[in-house]
Amino acid sequence: MSAVNLALGSMNFGTKLDAPASFDLLDRFVDAGGTLIDTADCYAFWADPSGHGGRSEELIGQWLARRPGVRDRVFLSSKLGAEPGASGEWPANRQGLSASAVKAAVAGSLRRLGTERIDLYWAHMEDRSVGLEETAGALAELVEAGTAARLGCSNHPLWRVERARQIARGHGWSAYTALQLRHSYLRPRPGAPVPGQNHRFGWVTDETLDYVRADPELSLWAYTVLLEGAYTRADRPLPEAYEHVGNERRLAALTRVAQDLGVSRNQVVLAWLAGGEPALTPIVGVSTRDQLAEALAGVRLELPAEHRRLLDGTA
Repeated sequence: MSAVNLALGSMNFGTKLDAPASFDLLDRFVDAGGTLIDTADCYAFWADPSGHGGRSEELIGQWLARRPGVRDRVFLSSKLGAEPGASGEWPANRQGLSASAVKAAVAGSLRRLGTERIDLYWAHMEDRSVGLEETAGALAELVEAGTAARLGCSNHPLWRVERARQIARGHGWSAYTALQLRHSYLRPRPGAPVPGQNHRFGWVTDETLDYVRADPELSLWAYTVLLEGAYTRADRPLPEAYEHVGNERRLAALTRVAQDLGVSRNQVVLAWLAGGEPALTPIVGVSTRDQLAEALAGVRLELPAEHRRLLDGTA
């Protein structure tokens, strides 16, 4: 079974989704050719009675222990910096990206995951209380030690990404080679508030796409790609911010392509993202076998050129 360009989002594993259901989805994902598993040390603190994260990583660690040999077949992606601290309110109390926070966070993640290496380790949220050089140096030490294979950053403004990369290069350190941001086929009106979106700079923009295209070293992962079910579920309407003329055209194109190909609108969105230029890695959180099967089929779908042009508005 060939590998697929899809990351399995595990945010709800161990909290909203219990262990048997989570293990079943993980098993089915890897047995279908999935390799990329995305988590974070803060998942899912808002759904846990303790008010702290770590449950998702713990569950993945338990699953890895149940499947001898599977660790060498999967690519573990985790994040640091957004876990709540001991006191105060989030996000002001998050642990951040100081050298000491990085050291403590990676030790906790490795312990919970039951592994000696995180394949892609992300700075989850920017931390302007700490100098970029301190964070870059602390993360580079993890690569040097072999506890992180690659580094990425999520929800950072591009100017800080590039500045951090230049600092790392100037010192001969490992630098960020991946971005993780929110993206989908439909986009909200510029500046319009979107419910549940806590990251001011957590969006893919045209500038982001141009930045990634221009640098072969960079890869781009996208989350909330299916807009929490809004493409296919009548009980999950699009937020008001997505109501504009541009999206009316895009929704019409999306519906036509789905009908022409006999697939769901979700699958067309995933195919458009995974097979575009630049190619993105969609992160999809699922809670049922059917949702997982739909997502796997979506990223494997190859859009005919005329349908991609229709979706892009260039037909």
